[in-house]
Amino acid sequence: MTRPPRPSPLYFLIGLVSWPGLRVVFRYRAYGTEHLPASGGYVLAAGHLSNLDPWAIGLALWPRRFLRFMAKSELFWFPLGPFIAACGAFKVRRGQADQDAIQTAVDLARAGHVIAMFPEGTRRKKGLRKTRQPQSHTGAARIALEAGVPLVPAGIKGTDELKRLSAWRVRYGASIELDDLRDVEAAEAARIATERAMAAIAELEASL
Repeated sequence: MTRPPRPSPLYFLIGLVSWPGLRVVFRYRAYGTEHLPASGGYVLAAGHLSNLDPWAIGLALWPRRFLRFMAKSELFWFPLGPFIAACGAFKVRRGQADQDAIQTAVDLARAGHVIAMFPEGTRRKKGLRKTRQPQSHTGAARIALEAGVPLVPAGIKGTDELKRLSAWRVRYGASIELDDLRDVEAAEAARIATERAMAAIAELEASL
């Protein structure tokens, strides 16, 4: 069995420092970890509540797995760019069909990484005005189907209520059924898989 990619030193250090505080201050709890593949790459799809969501869904995988996630290209300026890259981020040009980012995610998943994706594309709540409204995008499903890896849904609660010190809760679900979509036209397969994933995410969120 191939050993999964290990976290970068910075990623490991952030997990080490933050784990006790999140457990105590935010009462962090993760459920359904038995659904997470022990080896090999996969796509982890979740609802998007805040910029802290990758941290929430990735902490339960630490220190064994390295969570990788897309970050808007505008963030990759020095010295922030090297820092967030070491934290697992890779570039995406939002608002565009960024095939380079999709291909990067596919390559990482095939190499054994865990790819965090938020099919809604943007946070549900963001300031007083939002330039983009959350809606389902097929990127997570496309990556999983093209890479031939599992698509695992996750529900998150509490990451958007820091001022209230709300409890952070994460629940992982069973992998989305994809085998029956292998011979379906690519765009249609991605659409169906996305609908299944969003339904599973909603169910997981409701259980928290």
